[in-house]
Amino acid sequence: MRGPFPDFRLGTVLATSFTGTLSERHGDAVERIPTPHRLADWLAVNGLAVDSCTTTQLELARELREAIHAAATAAAVQEALPAAAVQVINDRSAQGHPAAVLTPEGARRWQLSSASCVEDALSVIAADAIGIIAGERDGKLALCASPTCRAAFFDTSQSRTRKWCDMNTCGNRQKKARFNASHRKNPDAAK
Repeated sequence: MRGPFPDFRLGTVLATSFTGTLSERHGDAVERIPTPHRLADWLAVNGLAVDSCTTTQLELARELREAIHAAATAAAVQEALPAAAVQVINDRSAQGHPAAVLTPEGARRWQLSSASCVEDALSVIAADAIGIIAGERDGKLALCASPTCRAAFFDTSQSRTRKWCDMNTCGNRQKKARFNASHRKNPDAAK
């Protein structure tokens, strides 16, 4: 997924990975699905391939992304869920017609009603968000400790004390900043 667009930040939880298509929300925001084609790319990478996507469908996707982020953030800090966000998530969940199918390997996969049905894919993402926000899955919603990121993520670590949405980006960046700060205070520490 190289080229003129930033790489996707993929995770293991569909709904929170989807909110990661806009990163660094409190810094210099990075939009990872700036075009309909890019949304189609993200859906394909996440097992929800569609043939095409319109600008209107991209707008629906971004609205869902922001609703999931708002609801997940509220749930992570144990605040009331924003009514508008809940409505968008529920609407997207109800508007699609995907079907869960069992693969020969014994895994669940989503089958969209047609190869161009972005609404089905958004329904799957919304349903995943409902499951994690409602507490139906083993894990805990948390917010990234990076002050520029603050992404909502689903912590499935054994201790439920994960601090970063992604150790390879936010975690490493914060550790490097702490290391550099400590070495500026005490330059002889590295010797």
